[in-house]
Amino acid sequence: MADKAMDRIAKATPPGIAKRVRGLSDRTIAWIFVAPSIFLLLAVNIFPLIWTIRLSFTNFRVNRMNADVKWVGLRNYERILSDPDIWQTMQATAHFLIWTIFFQVLIGFTLAYLINKKFRGNDMWTTIIVLPMMLSPAVVGNFWTFLYQPQIGLFNYVVSFFSGVDPASFSMIGSVSLAPWAIVIVDTWMWTPFVMLICLAGLRSIPGSIYEAAECDRASKWRQFWTITIPMVLPFLMMAVLFRGIENFKMFDLVVQLTGGGPGSATEVTSINLKREAFEKWRTGYASAYAVILFVTIFGLASIYVKALNKVKER
Repeated sequence: MADKAMDRIAKATPPGIAKRVRGLSDRTIAWIFVAPSIFLLLAVNIFPLIWTIRLSFTNFRVNRMNADVKWVGLRNYERILSDPDIWQTMQATAHFLIWTIFFQVLIGFTLAYLINKKFRGNDMWTTIIVLPMMLSPAVVGNFWTFLYQPQIGLFNYVVSFFSGVDPASFSMIGSVSLAPWAIVIVDTWMWTPFVMLICLAGLRSIPGSIYEAAECDRASKWRQFWTITIPMVLPFLMMAVLFRGIENFKMFDLVVQLTGGGPGSATEVTSINLKREAFEKWRTGYASAYAVILFVTIFGLASIYVKALNKVKER
């Protein structure tokens, strides 16, 4: 059926066009097919990036389209790098980034190691653990907002059950000291399954013959774990850290749903601060410089990390 349709298309093609098509090389035909994707990539990603870099050197405000746009050079970058409020948001982001990655890697690898051991109900528990990752961050944020309520929230009563503290005596999302940890808990609950799946793939990629050879050499389970399991799973762990690090650096929706950056500015991460500069204060040029700095930071750190990852893979 398909051959007949192709034959009809070939017969309907004008001789001049057919002759030109026959004369095209495979490389040219490949570029013809790839060109639309390249055009979309340039239109959606590259052009906005170049435009943002250009705006970062101006005082442009999107709510004042008719005002004169002045070229201010590096003034926006100087103001950002010398602003103590910006550095405070960087610290809040670093706190969120470091602790979420630490807990997600620790818990995710532990769960993967346990699930890798064959037992009854293995598939069922894997499915249950993966469920949080399938939910929308907005849904998760609203769900945990109710759990964190001091009067009716289940979280406070669980803490009270184990510690004896009055459930109404503290508020996870209303306390300056507890709010950052509230976000860390939710993000860890949601994305630990992602790290677990990557670690599980790494564990199941280790040939069983290596463990058999180690047992023949009378290596203990603890020795096998540190000399076989960890080194061979390390590239997968590093890949999970890379993915979660990039995602958590630009975390926005979950924090907005839980705390909105509050109380005060305790949980105001860089993405929320950037949104306020761009769409509340309407300092478009300043916000563009801010976005460029964040892009360079993420890109630079990720590039260094990928080089380290490649070296680990080559060992």
